[in-house]
Amino acid sequence: MDRNARNAFHQRQVRIKRQTKATHAVEFFNVLTSPELLETTEALLPEHRERLYPPTVALSMFMRQVLEADGSCQKAVNGWAAQRAADGLRPCSVRTGGYCRARQRLPLEMVGTLTRETGRLLHEKALAQWLWRGRAVKLVDGTGISMPDTPENQERYPQPSTQAPGVGFPLARLVMVICLATGAALDMAVGPHSGKGSGELGLVRRLLAGFCPGDVMLADALYCNYFLIASLMAAGVDVLFEQNGSRITDFRRGQSLGPRDHIVRWPKPPRPEWMTPEQYTGFPDELTVREVKVAHQVLVTTLLDYRKVSKNDLSALYARRWNVELDLRNLKTTTGMDVLSCQTPQMNEKQLWVHLLAYNVIRLLMAQAARNVGIDPRELSFKHTVQLWTEWVSRGLSATKEGGRLFTLIAQCRVGNRSARMEPRMRKRRPKPYPWLKVPRAYARRKIKIHGHDWEPK
Repeated sequence: MDRNARNAFHQRQVRIKRQTKATHAVEFFNVLTSPELLETTEALLPEHRERLYPPTVALSMFMRQVLEADGSCQKAVNGWAAQRAADGLRPCSVRTGGYCRARQRLPLEMVGTLTRETGRLLHEKALAQWLWRGRAVKLVDGTGISMPDTPENQERYPQPSTQAPGVGFPLARLVMVICLATGAALDMAVGPHSGKGSGELGLVRRLLAGFCPGDVMLADALYCNYFLIASLMAAGVDVLFEQNGSRITDFRRGQSLGPRDHIVRWPKPPRPEWMTPEQYTGFPDELTVREVKVAHQVLVTTLLDYRKVSKNDLSALYARRWNVELDLRNLKTTTGMDVLSCQTPQMNEKQLWVHLLAYNVIRLLMAQAARNVGIDPRELSFKHTVQLWTEWVSRGLSATKEGGRLFTLIAQCRVGNRSARMEPRMRKRRPKPYPWLKVPRAYARRKIKIHGHDWEPK
């Protein structure tokens, strides 16, 4: 790097640090301006004028917004106006239009890249004792999310066909890759909930480039697919899945390694509709996998050496797959990602990435707190960290200056050891005795005006 380039880079560093120190409202953004992320952040910042909501402030407010219990734009703008008054700056309008336009100007590529980069850095900095036998394990799972019922959202993410038009909500399918050691969100793919190529297997194929040789993919029975396993094996990635229910496991076949433990060869199945003949020819004619049965559960893995990895080792590792369910619950319930709030698909996708970016910031704080006290990050409470961090920022405290006290408080709240936990998928609290809305809301309003609230659709 020549002298002019170094001077330019130094000036950009000084400018970003000056902006981030101007007010406590951008404390979320300060976490992203660490030495490792500073150059990436600067490169992704768009050209902008000095507005009321520059990109740094808009992104920080957006991240805080998705972590607040009241995630409305009005709450975010009110907080920014109050912070400006506390900092002695001139009063500003509390209308939400300017902030909403600032969110729209944030480049989707910037938010997505920052999310992947924060996840990658946190994943690579995991301590050796957090890893599984020195190897990186990546959790994969999918879920559904809904969004406002607007024509744009319906066109991109149609509602289920079982619901009448105007009654349901647009529904999207999301597949995520999460680091087992730290809980960091590494990547995600989103698509319609139904239709060709919209299943979890179709979405996960978009994410395979993020897996490196030596990684281990840990997922449920849905991902136990011949072509997915073959693609991962070709990339040097091992897998551990539960056996798919459509496949028959016969331990009398193959090379026996012990009771209910054998190596077997799977023949290549017929070509699926989505695959071209050239792609099909490129896959091997058979796969060599290991099948084990532990506690009424058949597991499939490419970890073939039973002397290095026993049945009990595989069972213990697969039990940790439950962490991805907890991570998705943290995202959907704690941060409110279950129901998005934007009116267009583009903004909803951006909101998804902001949720994951804010989630990674919380995971970053949890990893630092765990490192300080010598425990595993999975032992700490995500919700406790969110609550503590939002209160910390709201009082003008900094993670850089008062980080020691913050990390000590985060490490005080541990989650319980819930090994082999099992809960029924049922609700105990009864819903309110109102009928379902089975017609468009505008039509129901017109009928109520004419017939009163006793009217019900036939």
